[in-house]
Amino acid sequence: MNPLVQLSESVASSDGTIAELDAPSMLDVQHLSVSYGTHRAVSGINLSVPRNQILAIVGPSGCGKSTFLSSLNRLTDLIPECRVEGSIKVDGEEILTADCDQQLLRRRVGMVFQKPNPFPLSIRRNLSVPLKEHGYSKNEIAMITEQTLSDVGLWDEVEDRLDSSALTLSGGQQQRLCIARALALSPDVMLFDEPCSSLDPLSINVVEKLIASLRNRVTIVIVTHNLAQAKRIADIAAVFWQRDGVGTVIESGAVSQVFGAPQDLDAASYLCGHCC
Repeated sequence: MNPLVQLSESVASSDGTIAELDAPSMLDVQHLSVSYGTHRAVSGINLSVPRNQILAIVGPSGCGKSTFLSSLNRLTDLIPECRVEGSIKVDGEEILTADCDQQLLRRRVGMVFQKPNPFPLSIRRNLSVPLKEHGYSKNEIAMITEQTLSDVGLWDEVEDRLDSSALTLSGGQQQRLCIARALALSPDVMLFDEPCSSLDPLSINVVEKLIASLRNRVTIVIVTHNLAQAKRIADIAAVFWQRDGVGTVIESGAVSQVFGAPQDLDAASYLCGHCC
């Protein structure tokens, strides 16, 4: 399959509903290349993610998956000598422009990292600090804090210790708190970089169900090495691979097609080797 793949067919999502992949895109990436100095990390990436869908990015280590993810909210700008070329549109708006408001962008496109990274503050202040920074009132902050912690299944677990350090929470609870912190700012898109890799199996199950449930609110891109996880929660998938030392997409489409009938030989070998 041509690595410059457009997603344009119907898929059955994990909850059994039918979604149209040619629906309006929340994320539209065209001809994307990312370089570090003279080294090109990824090249020729064309991917579109419809609104309220989950895209799973899979592939071997070192093929540019996390680099691609970081480019979607311009965290790549924080890396010296990193150059991003091409087009990334969020809800139709180009973000690779000199006048892009990066603070607003990272509010609209939230990121949850591989290792939970709560602020070394109280549970309450993990949410109130970013909300206050964005101009919310005290009453709004209280309401959003309770609602968002409820949304991620934490409120009943922590409501009597909101002023305790977030670092006293378990790993799974910390990751859900980080998801709540991103959700509190009402993002359009959420990015997850291997969010379950450091969690125990019970916590993985909780976080997976949470991520799957969020498709009703946000568009999601998740990088994962767990192919079974990608099949469980995603609507569409893309396989990244190194060609001539540069990361690119070699297969993409509905999860059922990518995992059930991949067209690219390297993708088929990789997916079979990890799933069979």
